[in-house]
Amino acid sequence: MKKAGLKVSEIAFGCMSLGLDHQVNSRLIHQAYEGGVNYFDTADIYQNGMNEITLGKAISAFRNEVIVATKVGNEPNPNGEGWRWNPSKEYILKAVDRSLKRLGVEQIDICQLHGGTIEDPFEDSVEAFELLKEQGKIKHYGLSSIRPNVIARFVEHTDIVSDMLQYSLLDRRPEEEVLNILAEAGVGVMVRGAIAKGKLLKNDLSNYLDYDSKSIDSLRDMVLLFSNEKRSVFDVMLQWVLANEKVTSVVLGIRTQAHLKDALSFHGAEQLSQEELAQLSNLLKPNKYENHKISN
Repeated sequence: MKKAGLKVSEIAFGCMSLGLDHQVNSRLIHQAYEGGVNYFDTADIYQNGMNEITLGKAISAFRNEVIVATKVGNEPNPNGEGWRWNPSKEYILKAVDRSLKRLGVEQIDICQLHGGTIEDPFEDSVEAFELLKEQGKIKHYGLSSIRPNVIARFVEHTDIVSDMLQYSLLDRRPEEEVLNILAEAGVGVMVRGAIAKGKLLKNDLSNYLDYDSKSIDSLRDMVLLFSNEKRSVFDVMLQWVLANEKVTSVVLGIRTQAHLKDALSFHGAEQLSQEELAQLSNLLKPNKYENHKISN
């Protein structure tokens, strides 16, 4: 992550899927850390704050060796059901104080705005993050957004160090503009959805974004063709994403030992050739964003 000066593992641990058993979660997180994972991503709304608590408990023994990233901007409704979008300075400041307490840390490495629209009170939000940096409560701030116009505005006018966005063989919209914008600014790209909801891991050929079932079927056939006993379908999909030099890391949702095993075995897999990577890229026409364009 160039702008932040942080060395991030290619595979990051997405905590959202974790359950409520602290012992189970701690075991998974410790094993991930021992396996070379150093980036752990959570959010204040995951399990109504319990996700931050379980992560904080698990990393306490090696806090200074890992990067803790959380998210802010979604305010729980008074009745405890759901939440509403609130990127105001007042709310961000209060929410981050609560996150620090739940995580049990003195400073959050990267605090991400959890979404965002072009109509948001931009200056208000940025003032909050800058104040939090001055106070030492956060080291850096970033985004968790797929919207090109929002991303471009933050890159141009703020000191964000990262953006978490959706990118996969079936979602290549960031290639249109966003990846270039982020890379040129030295902003880290944290990819979620790299396995496209498992569409190519199972026999689910329903439409995905603007790809029809026939197109997905043809891509699935090629991914299967390139997989073998030394390289799973899962490995093929991740290798394709990480082959893009603009991508910093893939954030994988991990809940079970099987998920962790897949994540940690990735580096031992047989690598795709440049020709195989090119064939995967050229099979389908890359899709593009229809909304939230930079030029709108």
